[in-house]
Amino acid sequence: IAAACVAAQRPVQSVTLLCVSKTAPAAAVRQAYEAGECHFGENHAQEGLAKIDALSDLRSHLTWHMIGPIQTNKTRLIAERFDWVHTLDRIKVAQRLAEQRPGGREPLQVCIQVNISGEASKAGVAPDEAREFARAVQRLPRLRLRGLMSIPQPAETLATQRVAHRALCELLRQLNLDGMALDTLS
Repeated sequence: IAAACVAAQRPVQSVTLLCVSKTAPAAAVRQAYEAGECHFGENHAQEGLAKIDALSDLRSHLTWHMIGPIQTNKTRLIAERFDWVHTLDRIKVAQRLAEQRPGGREPLQVCIQVNISGEASKAGVAPDEAREFARAVQRLPRLRLRGLMSIPQPAETLATQRVAHRALCELLRQLNLDGMALDTLS
């Protein structure tokens, strides 16, 4: 990561490694923490909550990210226990997360999932709907809109892969030109 940042002329601190801990046991998360990692991503709320509870002695040192689709019946658990959500793509879910985030906690850090490749099989807002959706999310209490997330369709070449990533980066730049002050691409 450091070498890539240097090559891209970016500060090393501008990149955060998010360890995808879904399907890994809590003991493996503890080992990763002991090796210096502190950001962990879970795909399912229940599995994530089990790990959060199993590692409660490390809670102040770990940052938990929801990286999977969010069912409306799981929003309370996510709002109460996770630190980040990377897959926000429906206003109903955003509203529920805002309403259910405990007042004593820091705002829930959120990224809007953008379907940058326009795949029918993938979740996310369309790029041309992202500005309006972002404005709606920013108006909600107890949420802090941090940026955008996308899972582009697989591509055979690096150049083709970069097209989707550049499009997401450009969308973030446009939102920032609109005064949104976003700092995260996921």
